[in-house]
Amino acid sequence: MVLSSLKKEFLDLLKTDEEFRYAVAGLIGLEEVLRRLDRHESELVKLREDMNKLREDTNRLREDMNRGFELIERRISALGARWGIMTEEAFREGIKGLLEKELGLKVERWIGADSEGEVYGFPSQIEVDVSVHNGRIILIEVSSHVRRSDVAALKKKALVYEKITNNKPDRLLIVTPYVDEDAYKLAKELGIEIYTKV
Repeated sequence: MVLSSLKKEFLDLLKTDEEFRYAVAGLIGLEEVLRRLDRHESELVKLREDMNKLREDTNRLREDMNRGFELIERRISALGARWGIMTEEAFREGIKGLLEKELGLKVERWIGADSEGEVYGFPSQIEVDVSVHNGRIILIEVSSHVRRSDVAALKKKALVYEKITNNKPDRLLIVTPYVDEDAYKLAKELGIEIYTKV
């Protein structure tokens, strides 16, 4: 009886008291909103976890791809370097044969110890092709690609050669299929002759 009386009074208040009606509606709505937020919050937490996992997987994939690309690049570089060395050696032998057979020049590989590190900045063994013709000494560098540093190195090799052998080279030559523009300019400044297709 008390419950039904209370219920009737509650319903009357809802009908007649606007402020009470809004307060009840707000409480009912707030509770529903909170219930929905709780449900959505757990979904948002799961979504955030999934996003973090996806980001970690993406980062791991990116790292794996970068490692793979680095490995491929190293292998291509090694292959290129090996091909360059093989091509350079074949080219050197071809030039040597041409100079000896066609022009009668004797070309020999000279190897010397640069104990003071004048060529590369540290003590090392240096090599250069040498031809002597009619008493004139010609130092010849054969390379598949000549950069500015290669030109400077030949000039330094000539100085070390002179110091070790007491013979000053009369000519410095570079034979190459490709030379950088700034290397070509430096060679002109240093009096080094470059023979190339460029």
